[in-house]
Amino acid sequence: MTSTLTTHGTATTPAEHTPREGAFGNATELRCRECGSTIPLGAHYACLECFGPLEVAYEYPAITREQIEAGPRNIWRYAALLPVPADVASFPNTEPGLTRLVRAGNLAAELGLSTLWVKDDSGNPTHSFKDRVVAVALTAARELGFQVLACPSTGNLANAVAAAAARAGIRSVVLVPQDLEQQKIITTAVYGGTLVAVEGTYDDVNRLASEIAGEEEGWAFVNVNVRPYYAEGSKTLAYEIAEQLGWRLPDQIVVPVASGAQLVKIDKGIRELIDLGLVEDKPVKIYGAQATGCAPVATAFKEGHDVVAPVRPATLAKSLAIGNPADGPYVLDVCRRTGGTVEDVTDEQVVDGIALLARTEGIFGETAGGVTIATLQKLIETGQLDPSLETVVINSGDGLKTLDAVAGRVGPKATIKPTYEAFTEAGLA
Repeated sequence: MTSTLTTHGTATTPAEHTPREGAFGNATELRCRECGSTIPLGAHYACLECFGPLEVAYEYPAITREQIEAGPRNIWRYAALLPVPADVASFPNTEPGLTRLVRAGNLAAELGLSTLWVKDDSGNPTHSFKDRVVAVALTAARELGFQVLACPSTGNLANAVAAAAARAGIRSVVLVPQDLEQQKIITTAVYGGTLVAVEGTYDDVNRLASEIAGEEEGWAFVNVNVRPYYAEGSKTLAYEIAEQLGWRLPDQIVVPVASGAQLVKIDKGIRELIDLGLVEDKPVKIYGAQATGCAPVATAFKEGHDVVAPVRPATLAKSLAIGNPADGPYVLDVCRRTGGTVEDVTDEQVVDGIALLARTEGIFGETAGGVTIATLQKLIETGQLDPSLETVVINSGDGLKTLDAVAGRVGPKATIKPTYEAFTEAGLA
């Protein structure tokens, strides 16, 4: 393993640390997604040849459904498909995953869909899908000898990193935009790590994190210098959807897009399940969802571009407010290859989407969930999504984190004196 910091910003591994044998399970190397060059497993996140992003490559043994089903009731049931050691479940962690897949009959009827499911990741330990990716990143950081778990975040990742580090007994440092929702600030600070508010957008915060990662030996920024491992955690969403559907794939999936890594890794997870013979091969259309106030990927898709032009975010959906999404071009590739698309919705439609999901299914999603539901509705209305096909939408986080988004839209219908007469006079009977 290298312990050298390069000008490419590819590695800052603690000196003289050698990971255990089998520390990364069936993972074999890191592979550049642009030029295909490979590099040994380590704290690298950019290709030494072309500076392209790296991802984890594997040599999988035969893996059966029965082996997975016999595993723990969290993401570690898929440990053989992740860059983690076989004994990963024995270390203190927040045990995310195996969240519910809800049959959304009421919402389906309202939107005119035949079969709709909501993968509700608000049920994770810190109430968002970020617990999945952080659990995998924390494992890699531990095996690589890092002492500090850190991240730049739009909120959900901040919660997950702070909680995971507390559970693991290590220090956390979280950088967030200073205008982040108060609920996400409180639910990060409560775990006792170091929370830093930074003047600027998430993209400014991310640039600062990259600089710190290049200077501070022993700091694992989960979505910077151990990003290849971190991103792999999102594959577990695809695994769970397939397993919860009885080891089969849906026809269509709608996924919120911030950096884009979640959508890209869901596609990777689907292809792995097919390649391993764990599900029957079939086409799955993948759709991306963004808020109009930060829709660089949707814009690139609609204009037929292969590159994503950065934007300055201006949306209430702050968890998706990444103006320069790292995986944007790969989202374009996945959506075009699978026959999906990338669509965007206004902030008003986002709030409508939150209310619609809550009113029909009793699920209170955060603003990213509102983006996904509103986008689903728009895709149906514009004929871009086939309502007769089985569809899954992702609710990536809990609405309690973004109360301000709906605070002006909901509340008491009346304020009355504590008498039955007042109740009836108000027309409430």
